[in-house]
Amino acid sequence: MSSKPTSPKTPIASSIPAQKATIHQSVFDALPDSAFIREAQLVQSPKRPGVPAPLPFSAPTLWRMAAAGTFPKPIKLSARVTCWRVSEVRAWMTAQATA
Repeated sequence: MSSKPTSPKTPIASSIPAQKATIHQSVFDALPDSAFIREAQLVQSPKRPGVPAPLPFSAPTLWRMAAAGTFPKPIKLSARVTCWRVSEVRAWMTAQATA
């Protein structure tokens, strides 16, 4: 009878860090101005309520503001990748703080 060593199974979800794709404010501050940042890294998500984001509003609000011209226009890197320049987001945040 062949007995294989057994190891306790670790759930995959518990081995993946919770903030894998999230950019916290301190990390956002450390990004160079020439960097790009995606929507999921900019705004709060109902799927991640406890994870902070640099902008205090939702993704639909972000897109409405971009369409209205009150937030920087996004850049299309490919058919499925849209992002913003960090420098433009920072300039917008600074303008909002001084308004």
